[in-house]
Amino acid sequence: MNLISAMRYLVSLSEHKHFGRAAQASHITQPALSNALRALESEFDVVIVKRDRNFEGFTQEGERVLAAAQSMLHEHANLLQELKSETHAPKGSVRMAAVPTAVPILARFSAMLQSSYPGVLPVVLSMSSTDIEHGLEDLSLDIALGYIERTSKRDYRVEALPQYNEHYFLLRRAVKNNGEGLKFGPKIRWAEAAKLPLCLLTSDMHNRSVVDAAFQKAGVVVGPVIETNSILTMALSVVAGNVCSIMPGALVGVVRNYKELEALPLVSPVVNTPVGFMTHSVVRPSRALAAALSLAKDKEWLAHASIHSGLLNGR
Repeated sequence: MNLISAMRYLVSLSEHKHFGRAAQASHITQPALSNALRALESEFDVVIVKRDRNFEGFTQEGERVLAAAQSMLHEHANLLQELKSETHAPKGSVRMAAVPTAVPILARFSAMLQSSYPGVLPVVLSMSSTDIEHGLEDLSLDIALGYIERTSKRDYRVEALPQYNEHYFLLRRAVKNNGEGLKFGPKIRWAEAAKLPLCLLTSDMHNRSVVDAAFQKAGVVVGPVIETNSILTMALSVVAGNVCSIMPGALVGVVRNYKELEALPLVSPVVNTPVGFMTHSVVRPSRALAAALSLAKDKEWLAHASIHSGLLNGR
């Protein structure tokens, strides 16, 4: 039995929660996956998988084997990176994710990381806050950009590196096109914004809970006319239709070239939500992850992130 391969199949089953899909993702047949898992059970003399016609989960002992598998594969990947890397030239992938509203900043970060360290391969994903937390917990993610206020509510230990604060805007079509691109309009109250037809993120997104809390604090309840989990849909629905949207500065910065749009800073209340990188605090980082963590603390990068987020024009 190849122990590393068997552990990898076990982790794949944990991710896909389906024997067929786990086998497909592992590029093996389902019988081969089942045989590898049975070999693991024989090796440790415990039942790992609750079996029926479908995957039913892991036994208590299986959960312990799974945790060990995740840690073993993480250390295996670290060792491979160390053997292939030179001291100041890390090589290997770093899996990173961001909540949808922070994707533009993570895209800039990954581009700067790859430029500074050509041997590093950033793998950039868009995920909900819940999926990010699970990814950090099971070691399938190395680093993530999201709402650091949530970290204190989880049982696992993570290190948070603050990056910028989200400020919110009402994005709408301008009455008159601004030839130089998106126009920044006067401040608007959340209560006034609630009267407009809005496209908002779906309720499973943490950003939506931030927006709903702001409306609640303003004494109003909002019913959006469009809901989406896509930031592209949020922007294009404003460009192409008669709706408005609520966006943080990082997203507004992406549509700055649209001269038919204007962004109005939202006040009463002023919402100031900290966003930062989160990574494992008790797991040894790979060479590629160490390079990413170094960049996340770099003053030049932090200044760059600030320019493209927050209030954008400093108002």
